[in-house]
Amino acid sequence: MPEPVDVPIRDQVIRLGQFLKLADLIDSGAEAKEVVAAGDVLVNGEVDTRRGRQLVAGDVVELRGRAARVADGGAFDDGLPG
Repeated sequence: MPEPVDVPIRDQVIRLGQFLKLADLIDSGAEAKEVVAAGDVLVNGEVDTRRGRQLVAGDVVELRGRAARVADGGAFDDGLPG
């Protein structure tokens, strides 16, 4: 498995299709639909064909030899106080 890159999210959970795009593993939502349906995406080492799967901090997504880990939403710095 490739070394995953941490990708912070704003909320507690994110859908698989959204995370693929956020992590720059794909270019579009249409591409997310295709690669997930084709069984090309691994979540925590297992194929997952549910584009709407809810991911939480610590989940690792792999596609085409690249990996990204969902980072705790608290790690996201939007520049706003509190």
